[in-house]
Amino acid sequence: MKKLIDEILQLEWAFFQETSNEGGPASCQENFETFEIIRGCQFAAWNEDLLNSYKEDLLEAREIGRNLIAEKYGRMMESTCPERYEKIKMYFPVHDEERTAIMEQIIAIQVEWLEEFKALYPKQAVGTRLIHTSEDTEFDTSAETYLRGELATYSGRTLLLYGRHIVALKQQGLNLSTIIFTNTAKAYGYESLEVAKAVRF
Repeated sequence: MKKLIDEILQLEWAFFQETSNEGGPASCQENFETFEIIRGCQFAAWNEDLLNSYKEDLLEAREIGRNLIAEKYGRMMESTCPERYEKIKMYFPVHDEERTAIMEQIIAIQVEWLEEFKALYPKQAVGTRLIHTSEDTEFDTSAETYLRGELATYSGRTLLLYGRHIVALKQQGLNLSTIIFTNTAKAYGYESLEVAKAVRF
């Protein structure tokens, strides 16, 4: 699956480079190594069907000139910068009530996982995003808002597969946040979360 993940990362990175930012390129847009670790550790927690579907989303978006990364960050502004969001929201696909309900069910599970992770691993959670949309500011985007923006860019096919993946993990008593942060700790050279220092992942 590494080849598949690498292909996704290259597609995302190309979109990321084309995403405009006030004040010029953000520092994270110039650091592929960190991008590769952070996003790659997330994708390593997905199954192959989900990865293939998301890759197709990226390829289809590229074909029609749609930038899913720019759209993700634009959608986040609905919470972090509502006035600016009102000026750009017409460029984003409108979701029906059923899709929105599915997204919110997924988000509720993942917010719960994030809360559990931060309670169990407070040192390892130092420097990570705030959890709740209610904590958003213009300069600080919560994990909940970030996830909502990302899910909004998935095709219906990918969202369904992602939802099934989340439910399967929950039924197994697994926590996706813990899996991702474990992958990240190992990518930075630690044997496990337990021995990882309080670094900003």
